[in-house]
Amino acid sequence: MEARAAILAVSFALLTGAPLAAMAEEIPKNGGTLNYVIPADAPPSFDAHRETTFATIHSAAPFYSVLIRVDPNNPSSTTDFVCDLCTAMPQPTDDGKTYTFKIRSGVKFHDGSPLTAADVAASWEHIIHPPEGVLSPRESHYVMVDTVEAPDPKTVVFHLKFATSAFLPALADPYSWVYKKEILDKDPRWYEKNIMGSGPFKLASYDIGQSIKGIKNTDYYHEGLPFLDGFSAIYAPKQAVRVDAIRSDRAAIEFRGFPPSVRDELVGALGDKITVQESDWNCGSFIEPNHKKRPFDDPRVRRALTLAIDRWHGAPQLAKIANVHTVGGIVFPGSPLAASNEELENLAGFWSDIDKSRAEAKCLLKEAGAEGISFELLNRNVDQPYKYNATWVIDEWSKIGLHVTQRVLPTGPWFEAMRQGNFDVVLAGNCQSVVNPLLDVQRYLPNYAANYGQFDDQPELALYGAMLRETDPAKQRALMRAFEKHVLDDQAHEIFLLWWYRIVPYRSYVKGWKISPSHYLNQDLATVWLDK
Repeated sequence: MEARAAILAVSFALLTGAPLAAMAEEIPKNGGTLNYVIPADAPPSFDAHRETTFATIHSAAPFYSVLIRVDPNNPSSTTDFVCDLCTAMPQPTDDGKTYTFKIRSGVKFHDGSPLTAADVAASWEHIIHPPEGVLSPRESHYVMVDTVEAPDPKTVVFHLKFATSAFLPALADPYSWVYKKEILDKDPRWYEKNIMGSGPFKLASYDIGQSIKGIKNTDYYHEGLPFLDGFSAIYAPKQAVRVDAIRSDRAAIEFRGFPPSVRDELVGALGDKITVQESDWNCGSFIEPNHKKRPFDDPRVRRALTLAIDRWHGAPQLAKIANVHTVGGIVFPGSPLAASNEELENLAGFWSDIDKSRAEAKCLLKEAGAEGISFELLNRNVDQPYKYNATWVIDEWSKIGLHVTQRVLPTGPWFEAMRQGNFDVVLAGNCQSVVNPLLDVQRYLPNYAANYGQFDDQPELALYGAMLRETDPAKQRALMRAFEKHVLDDQAHEIFLLWWYRIVPYRSYVKGWKISPSHYLNQDLATVWLDK
């Protein structure tokens, strides 16, 4: 058994890129069932091509394969992509406009049928060109794609309209599950209510609102994986229930993340039986003014709102009680395209001198005839971090003489109010998966489906189009700075607050999982094992 375990450890290292020296310290063990909790009632559907919620990913990612993915051994990387279904990462041809992928041999769907390049191509067609009546929230991520073809059973070719560094990260999106072409052709909505993939686990059972369970796929194409015999995921929308489940060892982990107080509570109660991983989170909170409501149609008023907020001093205080942490602009901190602190301080709302900033805000309000105005902040009925952010921001606005009340709605009515434009300003969020700033900032475009600011801005669209097509890193970065200044400062279309912070405390016997900047990534559980 020890010899077999050592062979599996080497196999695991080769597949994931894990250093053999590190792997020698902990040899993965086979067997066992991972119990974890999902902070939701149930996923709205099982179709990752149409959903945007972690509830779908945490429920069903273990059942599916993707073409490429962020390296599970290095999930914090913004550029390190590895093959899942392909045999090797391709080098683009045709001046960066053609990507040819070779598909692994011997891959089978869970019904025993072979997975071919036709299934891969059909899955991307489903995302890029959804049939009538089928939702595809990531359709805009593939504006650079012209055609996808499968010239033979082992080859998939993506032809791009223009070269862009946004393409590979888009392709690695964890929602891009590969479905069976035959099923999509018959019913493009079949996967909303059904599960059938080619991933490391097969569906064992699903009890609506209770749990979803998987068993090991013994035909999985990555030899030696998965290590687990199976998993059981329990739906638990209440935080107290999830915390108690981990404390009592009825569940080992909750992958989305907890606030600092829960981390401290579990570590204090269980000591070294709890391990904690933490990371900046590719989720940002921001205020979106309704440009069709006066006085928020005036950029001077919008700019005053952001100038009033002291992010540099507010972030450390909020981080003690909420899952927010880092001051930043609209680009994920640490990304090559992110603004430095010095660059941030050139933007309205990020000045180091808060007194000067607030004095400027008062002057702008006076010029716009909006001194001492009263208005309403629409917010979502979610504690972390929505309610904490709102309390903080309302207090900051009071310091320039504004009178703000809060209207808190459940998630469904909150979305509906935004869609209908029934708000003055709204507290919203931009959560993405693979750190891909060129696509992540689409949320701030006037023509983006989920931008509820209700404004038109052709210069902003022109800036974005140039940035998406620019392949020189230095020029691309300069365009991003211009885009960010336009959105946050010159026009103040959005009032960016803080980046979230992901804290995952879990039972120390859970091994082989690494935190990433997104609660959507690294969730197929293939490399997870239990040290007990």
